[in-house]
Amino acid sequence: MTPTLIPPAETQSSPATGERCDRCNAAAKLRVVLAGGGDLVFCGHHANKYAEQLVKLAVNVSIDPNFSWRGSSMMNNTTNDN
Repeated sequence: MTPTLIPPAETQSSPATGERCDRCNAAAKLRVVLAGGGDLVFCGHHANKYAEQLVKLAVNVSIDPNFSWRGSSMMNNTTNDN
C-alpha cells in the first residue's frame, strides 16, 4: 500500500497588521473566504457597508479582535472565527 500525504488544513487568521482593504487601501479589519475560492480583505467601513452581501458569499470570516463587525449577528449558523 502506498502512503498518501494529506496537506494540513488551511487556517485563516485575522488580517495581518500590514494588510490593506481591497476597496480603499485602509487598514484591514476583516478577511472573507469566498465559496468559489479566494478571499477578500476589508477595512471596518467597507466590511460593515457590505456585511449583508458578504454573509451570503462567505465560507469563512476572520475578524480583527478589536473590530465589531455588523455581519457577525447575521452569521448565526455559519463559521465565524473571532
